[in-house]
Amino acid sequence: MLTHQQKLDRLVQLGLEISQIADLDLLLEKVLTEARHLLRADAGSIYVKENDRLRFSYSQNDTLQKRLQPGKKLIYTTFTLPIDNFSIAGFVANNGETLNIPDAYKIRDQYPFSFNPKFDQISGYRTHSMLTIPMKNSRGDIIGVLQLINAQDDQGNIIPFPKEDEPIVRHFAIYAANAIERAQMTRTTIERMISMAELRDPKETGPHANRVASYAVVIYEAWGQKNGLRQEEIDRMRDSLRLAAMLHDVGKVAISDVILKKPGRLNDDEYNIMKQHTIHGARLFQNARSDFDEFSAIVALNHHERWDGKGYPGHVDVQTGRPLPGFENENGTAKGKQGEEIPLFGRIVALADVYDALSSKRVYKKAWSEEQVLAEIEKERGKQFDPLVVDCFFERLDEIRAIAKRYPDEPPKE
Repeated sequence: MLTHQQKLDRLVQLGLEISQIADLDLLLEKVLTEARHLLRADAGSIYVKENDRLRFSYSQNDTLQKRLQPGKKLIYTTFTLPIDNFSIAGFVANNGETLNIPDAYKIRDQYPFSFNPKFDQISGYRTHSMLTIPMKNSRGDIIGVLQLINAQDDQGNIIPFPKEDEPIVRHFAIYAANAIERAQMTRTTIERMISMAELRDPKETGPHANRVASYAVVIYEAWGQKNGLRQEEIDRMRDSLRLAAMLHDVGKVAISDVILKKPGRLNDDEYNIMKQHTIHGARLFQNARSDFDEFSAIVALNHHERWDGKGYPGHVDVQTGRPLPGFENENGTAKGKQGEEIPLFGRIVALADVYDALSSKRVYKKAWSEEQVLAEIEKERGKQFDPLVVDCFFERLDEIRAIAKRYPDEPPKE
């Protein structure tokens, strides 16, 4: 167990670490992981404020995680709560005060809320101690709520959260709130770019982009583990990959409405113009100054390449759009990239994008059944898709299904 001084020292370091994460989902994971480690909590959750409600946005539970196969992640369902005094998280957000509860099943009568044991009953888990902290930004505004569950001693016994740890976690919650607010601004900016593309092409929506990006991160994690990458390296790459994958089709803003909104099938000339969106997208991120710029250019350019070399735009000069020397077909087009000539992130987003497109309803088609979609992906293993990327996709299918529910095309009615 960390000493009080070690916790203070770690707190300073964490402030810097979380400030460097740009993506909201990955930031929430980091915040909860580090808060639990700091206070030796077995489980925890984060609620993020959305208008006048709290959204259950991220959850971890070591006890339940150990029941899963290696590499699998805990699946959870998102929901919202009103900010009022009739739930623990709602009370903390409503009043802006920390609650330290030694035993959730023995909450004192002075509070207007009680503990809801439904999750414990379903999972077979037993919640004891709870420390619930408001996450306030530097202006004192509530950004969300951090909830830690079941503090542990050195022997793994469940104990109440020590009173002396409350100032430390409150300070960490301020760091977290400010980082979350910055990440929300980043996501809002990217979603506005996607909305601009959506004005041109109705298929490009925020939920579609968030799903594709989240699928890509899950597949990359599995790929990294299969290839022996250190977790630190996987974590470093995930942040920029997720943001880049959200913008995979941003180049469509440069394509004519006549083509984007044509109700019928494109002719050959129109299809060749449509293909140019990959090059237009890559041009937006030239002269890269960050991993985000570099990965965004890679994803935009390569997410329509095929493992068998029959994709597009192929080996092209991004600046001119013309084939690179030695890569011209007889008809003057560029030869497609093949196999590992296609950058990894392009191969991953290619699969994530097709999975979501087939699974989603569009004005011109019905959503395919999951059975049809999975059969198509398996059929294209080694043709359209990298075989190893397909294997990683199927290994993490439970997580991918959960992501689809987290980002529906139409928000669920509360």
